Amino acid sequence: MKQLLIVTSISFFFLGCERTAMNILADTENLQKVSTKTGISSQEDADYWYHNKAEITSYNLQQARYGEIHEGTATFVFVTEPFSTANYVKADTPGKDNVSVLKLNQTRKFNTGIYPYSIMTSSFLPFKKGDHSIKVSSSSQEWCGHTYMEVQNPQNGHFGVKVDSYFEGETQDMTKSVAALMEDDIWTIIRLRENPPTGRNSMYPSLAATRLLHIEYKPYSCNISSKNGESSTFYTIEYPELSRTLVIEYEQAHPHKIVGWTEQNYSGYGGNRQLLTTTATRMQSINTDYWNRNSVADSSYRKELNLP
Repeated sequence: MKQLLIVTSISFFFLGCERTAMNILADTENLQKVSTKTGISSQEDADYWYHNKAEITSYNLQQARYGEIHEGTATFVFVTEPFSTANYVKADTPGKDNVSVLKLNQTRKFNTGIYPYSIMTSSFLPFKKGDHSIKVSSSSQEWCGHTYMEVQNPQNGHFGVKVDSYFEGETQDMTKSVAALMEDDIWTIIRLRENPPTGRNSMYPSLAATRLLHIEYKPYSCNISSKNGESSTFYTIEYPELSRTLVIEYEQAHPHKIVGWTEQNYSGYGGNRQLLTTTATRMQSINTDYWNRNSVADSSYRKELNLP
């Protein structure tokens, strides 16, 4: 497991996120293979997701931390990629082990008093039917230190979990059963699947929530419900044991863009501990080939997204 993770890190370092003609070709070839199996608006998905652009959405963030609400921003970047199931990285060349995935990079940035937080979670959900990403990773940086958590290789009913943390008691390697849903998958399932799961379920909380709340990464019983509004659907996940509720608002119309979300849970320690609600409200959404927008002049896109 450790050797595989080292290979993953090095590959991402050298390859970056630049997309090549070969990447796009691999995407297209995989789409042709899975489109007939996708079954749910496959042509709509092809028209929207396979146009060599990413969907970038910015959110105004009110983040609960240390018993208070802190202002910040969040971004969601959805983009298609060919993914190597042999090496668990974005595929550099076409190959039989590649699958087409919808990648979500979600970031949160906020300050707690004098020091900043930066959290990023990446998930890779195949376009073909399935309830689990091939890989999910999350990192958190702040002035006390940084942590990294990764879940990968869901096969034979199990997947590997790796945690590196500046907290002494949190660094570990684990093997977990996949006989439960993963919260980090829900965002992309909403985008690609017609009917996200509802009812009583067992679910792993998001990697970011696991680290922020310092809870064990394991399945917790949850109640999932879905309610339609005028043009949005409100998707609610309640964890009674964790006193935590996540509500995701998304557009009913294809491609089911994420409008915003709320997370209610206890925040703070001792006398500062109280039930607070994190809120993310959509500001702007654009579609662009951001990997080519790296000049000083391209900072105008950040202004368009209302990002600092």
